[in-house]
Amino acid sequence: MSAWSTYVVLGIIAIAMFSLVACIFFAKYFNLWIQAKMTGANVGILELVGMSFRKVNPNIIVRSKIMAYQAGLAEKDGVTTQSLEAHYLAGGNVPNVVRALIAANRADIPLSYKRAAAIDLAGRNVLEAVQTSVNPKVIPCPDPSQGRLTIDGVAKNGIQLKVKAKVTVRTNIDRLVGGATDETIIARVGEGIVNAIGSADTHNQVLEKPDSISKRVLEKGLDAGTAYEILSIDIADIDVGDNIGANLQALQAEADTRVARAKAEERRAFAVASEQEMIAQVQSNRAKVVLAEAEVPLAIAEAFRQGNLGVTDYYHLRNIQADTEMRSAIGGTGNSRREVTSG
Repeated sequence: MSAWSTYVVLGIIAIAMFSLVACIFFAKYFNLWIQAKMTGANVGILELVGMSFRKVNPNIIVRSKIMAYQAGLAEKDGVTTQSLEAHYLAGGNVPNVVRALIAANRADIPLSYKRAAAIDLAGRNVLEAVQTSVNPKVIPCPDPSQGRLTIDGVAKNGIQLKVKAKVTVRTNIDRLVGGATDETIIARVGEGIVNAIGSADTHNQVLEKPDSISKRVLEKGLDAGTAYEILSIDIADIDVGDNIGANLQALQAEADTRVARAKAEERRAFAVASEQEMIAQVQSNRAKVVLAEAEVPLAIAEAFRQGNLGVTDYYHLRNIQADTEMRSAIGGTGNSRREVTSG
């Protein structure tokens, strides 16, 4: 085979390979390219090939750009092929961002592509935020999913009130990034309701005018620093609970009774101890009397020996003692004396 023939074969092989690659690219990208071309999205075939190398899904980018152009959004609004690719590579939801921009444009809500992309990357549903700006949503307070069914407050007269409220909010796009969410709104509204009930002199005032709670809560500006604007707070239900004041007074009275009983027991124990001390002291004094009486005969004997006491004096003393015992017996005090003496 001549050199010319070899070149011809290599050329045919090269053309065939090129045609095969072209057919593959044609089959893969031509449909998307035609769609972009026919709608004016202006996505070139080379841009589609580059998306594949950059691990970007061309279907999502092309269809999102077509959707934006069909809705009247242009590259001056920031919806370019490069910005859509960058948001996709950053992990964002490109179709959701474009739909949010379209909804905001239809509702005359100022929302740029940069802000919408930032909201989406922050983990917020930007489309839902735009929809809530147009159609406000209602947040139940308290949240039943958290296990609480009512907000409980106690008026100044001690009566407990159980309240259910509904908070109507609208998304504030400017505060969506970094703004607090539903949990903060529920917590603030609950705190305001408890405060409003606690400020009422009686529970009847709250039952007569439930809207007074709403007015007091709205005056506090609870939506500051949140992603929402509170439109209204409506009291859905209000019930009378327990008499907390009476229950507390009963518990306090029971506690006071226990304290009084403890103090009385302390005094009784002290009195018993004092009585036992006095009995011991009486027994001690009686022992001293017995000892003293035992020394009297010794003293008389000593007086006889000393010559200080004669027989006549002794019998005179005995006569006096007998006379005294007789008078005591007549007066009814003899037994007592004998008991004391015997003790």
